[in-house]
Amino acid sequence: MRFQMFRHCLPFLALLVLAACHNKEEATAAPGGATPEAAVQQSVTLIKAGDFDGFWKHALPPADYANLRTDWTHPRPDQRPITDEDRARFAQAVKQLTAPNAETTLYDQLKPKLTQMEQQYHDQLPVMIGIGQAILTTGIAQNKTMTENQKQQMRDALNVMLPWAQQTPWFDQDKAKQAVGVVVTSARQLDLKTPDQLQSMDFDTAMKKYATAYQGIKQLLVIYGLSVDDTLDSVKVSTVGIDHGHAHVKIDYTLLGKPLSSDSQLVLVDGRWYSQDLLDSERAQHEQLMHPPAPAGSSTAPALSGSMQPPASNASTGTTLAAKP
Repeated sequence: MRFQMFRHCLPFLALLVLAACHNKEEATAAPGGATPEAAVQQSVTLIKAGDFDGFWKHALPPADYANLRTDWTHPRPDQRPITDEDRARFAQAVKQLTAPNAETTLYDQLKPKLTQMEQQYHDQLPVMIGIGQAILTTGIAQNKTMTENQKQQMRDALNVMLPWAQQTPWFDQDKAKQAVGVVVTSARQLDLKTPDQLQSMDFDTAMKKYATAYQGIKQLLVIYGLSVDDTLDSVKVSTVGIDHGHAHVKIDYTLLGKPLSSDSQLVLVDGRWYSQDLLDSERAQHEQLMHPPAPAGSSTAPALSGSMQPPASNASTGTTLAAKP
């Protein structure tokens, strides 16, 4: 499964999971949005439903979406070969998670470990979580693909989630039993046998697997007191301004009872509104896939054609390049 998709567009997806579901009538409409607000709101509707194929079809102009699908199964330059050790570990994990009565077996194995961990780490856990937040904050500051505005939004969300993470009863036996059940059910539904299957998955199959995993993650978070859907339902989206095919959208939302806000920049392409960051990222990835950098030490690096990030702000252009997640 191509998890690079989420790594490269995390800033935009972080905004999507902080918006409410509206304008369901656009679910089968043209890609993009008739207005900046409609574009964001419909993207969120699709994300909340776990319709990732529908999300990409909506979030990218048609040519970009077509390229995305074509690029999906192309090997990436940085793709690490799967080893026999990887296959053995994967097979063992799948066997444990999908065996008959796996819920009971795994929980029985986990229960004494939870008791031991609670005794050992109960007092230290808040400090450890605080250290983890510091590491994440440093990572955000050093990230070269996020804007300063996006970095601040991520820091704000982390500051709200820290008290929740420190106060959540992670070692609670009943919650752990529920969580094991969700993980086992999700593993059975995913029906994955080998890591090779993950790496060779076509676009349509991958989107279905993403949806299954996403629903499982949401259920796990609810068990520990964080409802993604409640946050989605709290959002209000408003257009701050539009200027020459560019729009600034503000998203107000509530996360774990705390009011926050975020911003998104949209661009007009062929009369429809799309996320500027997502579109630029996808086009840059496609260009990199079509024109990979020369190996280190090469004295004859091939020239990149045009720009790594074609100007998405040209509302009249029909030229679109997509990216492989």
